[in-house]
Amino acid sequence: MFALADCNNFFASCERVFRPDLQDKPVIVLSSNDGCVIARSNEAKALGIKMGVPFFKIRKMVEQHDVAVFSGNMALYGDMSQRVRWVLEEFAPAVEAYSIDEAFLNLQGFSNIDFNAYAKEISARCWKMTSIPVSVGIAPTKTLAKIASRLCKQYPKLQGGCYMHKPEDIEKVLKKIPLEDIWGIGRKSAGKLHAKGIRTAHEFTLLPEATVQKIMGITGVRTWKELHGTPCIEFEDGYNARQSICVSRSFSSEIYDLNELEEQIANFASTVAAKLRRQHSVTNQIVVFAYTNRFKENLPQTHTNALVSFETPSAEQRTLIASAVKAAHEMFRNGYGYKKAGVIATGIMDQSDMVHSIFEDSDKSEKEHRITSALDTIKRIYGDGAVRLAVQGSGRIRNTSDRQSPHYTTLWSDIPKVSVK
Repeated sequence: MFALADCNNFFASCERVFRPDLQDKPVIVLSSNDGCVIARSNEAKALGIKMGVPFFKIRKMVEQHDVAVFSGNMALYGDMSQRVRWVLEEFAPAVEAYSIDEAFLNLQGFSNIDFNAYAKEISARCWKMTSIPVSVGIAPTKTLAKIASRLCKQYPKLQGGCYMHKPEDIEKVLKKIPLEDIWGIGRKSAGKLHAKGIRTAHEFTLLPEATVQKIMGITGVRTWKELHGTPCIEFEDGYNARQSICVSRSFSSEIYDLNELEEQIANFASTVAAKLRRQHSVTNQIVVFAYTNRFKENLPQTHTNALVSFETPSAEQRTLIASAVKAAHEMFRNGYGYKKAGVIATGIMDQSDMVHSIFEDSDKSEKEHRITSALDTIKRIYGDGAVRLAVQGSGRIRNTSDRQSPHYTTLWSDIPKVSVK
């Protein structure tokens, strides 16, 4: 048995945690530079605001209906995601973080449990501890668990938890679900199935297995079997280390100053290094890039990047920052306005698999490791902004909007202040 915990309208819900005045009011969250909508509350959905719509197209609607608008605050959302996961770990021996707002729970071996009540208990506990609404679906397979979780969002009477296991109930539900809404069926595969008159998940389950394999291959057969109640998608306990990490930002206005560009790239590199360490990885190369605004054809244009390789793979903060800043200095061209920049780590490996070079200065390497460990300890105790390298400036990646909410849970300076009379 598997459970899927899905945070409802996650980014918008995170904003509401610290703004209770926004309960039952329309809320939207925008992408970098407030370009387009990336999250909507149910009230915003009811107004007809679509996911991905450019903000300028709905500006009048937002003003007319007094919609609360926030710029994406990934530091806040990532921290709230971790808090939800801590709650989920109380209910299962293994939790798989599928995305920032979804996690699978492995309930194999659980017996003599009312899974319907258990799903509701998990949801209620998440709400009590984090104030994030979470829909929990429990079913014999991961694919069916995702469907059960979705039912919680559609039917409030389920109270955030749904246990779907009876064949007749599963069949009834699958008859109502469009084919393209099934996890594992992409747009291309859905198009092929539509051409054969297959429109719903139930119709898909009625196809012979051989036909499914001919159209979709082994991946399609796996989804087909999951819908029939046979677990085929492995449970991956814990967190899968990413094979590449990119931190970048588009700026609201062009950067013409070398020091300012270096400051931004230093902060990108610092974030990349921190992400590497969190997943116990190292990288043997990074790519540093900076682009001008291609939409301003009257201005000088450049799309430049530099590959930096490390003789010894690293995730040390000072090492990555120094290399990235040096690359930025070499790439920079006077008179060019840089609209976007970033740092990408590739060649990522587990730190336990790292092979040291015979030419490596072991004393210097150990010193860098101790410095990074000390910096991480200070940040853990006093917050991310407590200590930083001089080249990082303020330590914040440039924010291009005044709509971003405070970093309530990750910066001491942004902790909410409460007055008691």
